[in-house]
Amino acid sequence: MGEFVNVAEIFGENVFNDAVMQARLPKKVYKKLKETIKEEKELDLETADVVAHEMKEWAIEKGATHYTHWFQPLTGVTAEKHDSFITAPMENGKVLMSFSGKELIKGEPDASSFPSGGLRATFEARGYTAWDCTSPAFVRQDAAGATLCIPTAFCSYTGESLDQKTPLLRSMEAINEQSLRLIRLFGNTTSTKVTPSVGPEQEYFIVDREKYLQRKDLIFTGRTLFGAMPPKGQEMEDHYFGAIRERIAAYMKDVNKELWKLGVTAKTQHNEVAPAQHELASIYSEANIAVDHNQLVMETLKKVAGRHGLQCLLHEKPFAGVNGSGKHNNWSIITDDGINLLEPGKTPHENVQFLLVLTCILKAVDKHADLLRESAADVGNDHRLGANEAPPAVISVYLGEQLQDVLSQLISTGAATHSISGKKLETGVKTLPEFMKDATDRNRTSPFAFTGNKFEFRMVGSQDSIAQPNVVLNTIVAEAFSEACDILEKAEDFETGVHDLIKQYATDHQRIVFNGNGYSDEWLEEAEKRGLPNITCMVDAIPALNTDKSVKLFEKFKVFTKAELDSRVEIEYETYAKEMNIEARAMIDIATKQIIPAVIKYTTVLADSIVAVKEACGADVSAQTEILTEVSDLLAQSRKALVRLQEVSDLASAMTEGREQAVYYNDEVKCAMDELRTPIDKLEMLVDKSMWPMPSYGDLIFEV
Repeated sequence: MGEFVNVAEIFGENVFNDAVMQARLPKKVYKKLKETIKEEKELDLETADVVAHEMKEWAIEKGATHYTHWFQPLTGVTAEKHDSFITAPMENGKVLMSFSGKELIKGEPDASSFPSGGLRATFEARGYTAWDCTSPAFVRQDAAGATLCIPTAFCSYTGESLDQKTPLLRSMEAINEQSLRLIRLFGNTTSTKVTPSVGPEQEYFIVDREKYLQRKDLIFTGRTLFGAMPPKGQEMEDHYFGAIRERIAAYMKDVNKELWKLGVTAKTQHNEVAPAQHELASIYSEANIAVDHNQLVMETLKKVAGRHGLQCLLHEKPFAGVNGSGKHNNWSIITDDGINLLEPGKTPHENVQFLLVLTCILKAVDKHADLLRESAADVGNDHRLGANEAPPAVISVYLGEQLQDVLSQLISTGAATHSISGKKLETGVKTLPEFMKDATDRNRTSPFAFTGNKFEFRMVGSQDSIAQPNVVLNTIVAEAFSEACDILEKAEDFETGVHDLIKQYATDHQRIVFNGNGYSDEWLEEAEKRGLPNITCMVDAIPALNTDKSVKLFEKFKVFTKAELDSRVEIEYETYAKEMNIEARAMIDIATKQIIPAVIKYTTVLADSIVAVKEACGADVSAQTEILTEVSDLLAQSRKALVRLQEVSDLASAMTEGREQAVYYNDEVKCAMDELRTPIDKLEMLVDKSMWPMPSYGDLIFEV
């Protein structure tokens, strides 16, 4: 049966959360810290010393021997440097365990080896981590023992952001300030803070670790660079929401337990569409905490898998021919007294504040569609976006029948007089309970869909940090709110002014709204007519980051400087080129050392067999001869493609880093990789399975 887990008892037990602080800190210190967090002030050293001492004592009780500033550099993963609590030995040979306020609020990791995009020269090493006191510290327990982890921001000696956290916190300040301006116009004088709330859904694959270790492509790149489809893929849709197999269920149980101890609200788990694919979703939390928690989710999924003899694959497309993995970013805006600005209510046509918020978001997404698309760009996502498994590369907004109808009324007459309401669900079965269905269906083909009281941004890649999409969402909406407030604060008649503005925004930006099938070719044609950008690959998405429009946006709200944006552009081109280079080199290595020798061995055995059969009895060997001819032809094609890939890879590696090199990898190297894969995947279907040098797709995705 397995051990009983009392969720309420273990939840947050390894988190230095509000309850722990209230119990352990002196009242004055606790109050000062809460004021610092609420009013976003700098923490004074005296208060920090007391907090640090109690945090250390609490962590030691949890078994911690070390602490680390846990931060998120521009590598896509987290980073940490561990220091023990011990100080210099005393005269009696004993040591003291100490942790100061200075050590809590500031760290100095070497910044020279992290991506900086030219913001830091290699010889300029100093960087700083600064405690994000709005995200609670936690103790992580693993094979290394227990470590106190302090969530921090990471910046250079000269003050530029070198991480994901700093711009996120800046964007949260921007949307807070502009949201407060907007709700004050509607008479709200009680809310004092507005925070973006995020609930990410994490998709992932699980495979057997022993088989994983036999695939160099999975080890080096996270995806299979070769692989023929098995007889059965996901055609029967029998895996989606199917019964979870015991081995996976045991794994999920341990994942949940680890996450609950860390205060992560792991809520939903189920089988996804593709065989061996699964999903884990968390309950909403403030954006920066959601980002931290999602990093913990990814780390925990990978760590716990090893204990069960499994391997977690977070790549967006680990297997060709079956659905890839994404990360749905559910986003809303909540006041400190619980008001959701994206809650339409039962009669949205009468909810003027909601309609203004909604049309401002339409304006923001329409104006900055390229930037939103870029926020979800990575190498793995190029294999996924635009296929019939994920949103198209064209950004559009799904509103559903109810809000679409309200919008149409506003555009045509300038006033909305009614809202479509939900009807009773008719099942035709008397024993089933009756209930009211929602006024609006869902649309899984939309990249940016309104789903009740939130927007779901469905483009984000499964292995990516959700920080960047939320930075963009927060900032573009802050800009739209700011521009609306600039107009309405000067309006002579607010009621007339707000209705006119809602109609104007709805009319001017109706092209971004699309409720139909985003997978259809007709939509791509329609999107082109509407003038919506269709950015199909990462290399073409990157330039959106530092256009004049983007620089003006981010500098206005102090989220990024132009130098920080330029650095991120450079980093993304460099990242693309490096990842593609690794994939190309891995293909060359695997084809040269494993696949081609295996095929030669098979042809030799087959040729010897043909000769032996002929000599033995003179039987018809036409079938064997045909197979030998086909295999030999494919082997020749493979060798030719291999030489071509080697040539273009060498040319790409020799190029100067930057856009030109990234474009060459996208246009030439990727094409050469496809040309090598095609004959080799055909060979896998012909060569004796016992001679094929690696586990097949069927072995990986069906035998878990």
